[in-house]
Amino acid sequence: MIAPLGAERCVLTVRVTPKGGRDGIDGRGEDGAGRSFLKIRVAAPPENGAANKAVLALLAKRLGLPKSALSLVAGDTARVKRIEIDAAAQRVESALSLDAAATDRSGVPNRKSKA
Repeated sequence: MIAPLGAERCVLTVRVTPKGGRDGIDGRGEDGAGRSFLKIRVAAPPENGAANKAVLALLAKRLGLPKSALSLVAGDTARVKRIEIDAAAQRVESALSLDAAATDRSGVPNRKSKA
């Protein structure tokens, strides 16, 4: 799911559900070949890159990074995408493994929680 590209870069594999009713991270999944991915839903439709932009914005917010630190490198029109991130793989893994009680419905850390 997360592959390091050096000390401060990594690639994250995600499976996106566009028009999913809301923006959020729905945990991890695995395909038939055993490859893992992060399950993401966005309310945006898969038209004119709207869903891709929503995915990048959601991940940037969750990771506490500017949107410019993330770029779509594969899967522009597919549900499974690879996103390159300007952050260490360990930091990304840690940010995505937050306790569900410490996040709101969109998967963004809840600032009021002490988790």
